[in-house]
Amino acid sequence: MSNPAFYPIGTPGQPWGAAERAEWLAKQTKHRSYAADVLSVVENLRELFDVTEYGTLNYGPEHYPLMAVRSRDWRDDLPVLLVTGGVHGYETSGVHGALQFLQQHGRDYAGRANLLVVPCVSPWAYERINRWNPGALDPNRNFRKNSPAGESAALVDLLEPLRDRVLMHIDLHETTDSDESEYRPALAARDGKPFEPGEIPDGFYLVDEAENPQPDFQQAVIVAVAKVTHIADADARGEIIGAPLLLPGVIKYPVKEWGLCAGITNAHYATTTEVYPDSPRATPQQCNDAQVAAVCSAIDYALAHRPA
Repeated sequence: MSNPAFYPIGTPGQPWGAAERAEWLAKQTKHRSYAADVLSVVENLRELFDVTEYGTLNYGPEHYPLMAVRSRDWRDDLPVLLVTGGVHGYETSGVHGALQFLQQHGRDYAGRANLLVVPCVSPWAYERINRWNPGALDPNRNFRKNSPAGESAALVDLLEPLRDRVLMHIDLHETTDSDESEYRPALAARDGKPFEPGEIPDGFYLVDEAENPQPDFQQAVIVAVAKVTHIADADARGEIIGAPLLLPGVIKYPVKEWGLCAGITNAHYATTTEVYPDSPRATPQQCNDAQVAAVCSAIDYALAHRPA
């Protein structure tokens, strides 16, 4: 879009109604296949893991099974390690990083922990390379019981029995140039608010939980990822996407209060990764590798530093 201050749907200053949401939905087109890219890979993991369908999203004639991959040797006396990807479907390395982790390292923790991986929370959005679901809702502001976003409600229901058993939860995301050119302008238009330009950081960073900060945990992940790709610097204000820098490559949000995915459980260690796939200094494979490095380091730290 040449002028992100003006979004081509809706009337400036007025929140969208049903007509505007329908107009937005009509413009969304399918670019890739969840079945080919995700379900086929998950199917091949059945030999080593327990694969379950934890829900189905029905959007018109399209039906999307929601898949979870668990350790086959699940034991109630072991901690639960949770990995989620694809909350925002357009954040590609979140999905493929989660799958790559399962393929390369999923069996490394057998007998030490219970692994639960949900590689693609938002399959409709994955296919359309979009942030929202068909109702123009962001799943990552709606993780609560009986959520209006089906993607969020299904994951909350899956994790409800495990809320107090999860030791570590890492949620895999990206920050892209399209955040600034498309999704933030669309959000402002949807909500009838003015668009305020921001700055996209070049590099990897993490989002900590403001109510339960774990700086040593976050730092361990940053150190591991820095061996794979570059870490984002703060801007001239000492911030990343409007939040003060706590540590190199680390900011914090009120994750639970905002209904973000990393706050679904009461995990002692929780973080949200943000990879920058549009950087000239990073390839798509590097982005996937960075997500895998983040997952492995988060797990290793959590298992080595279990709270008493």
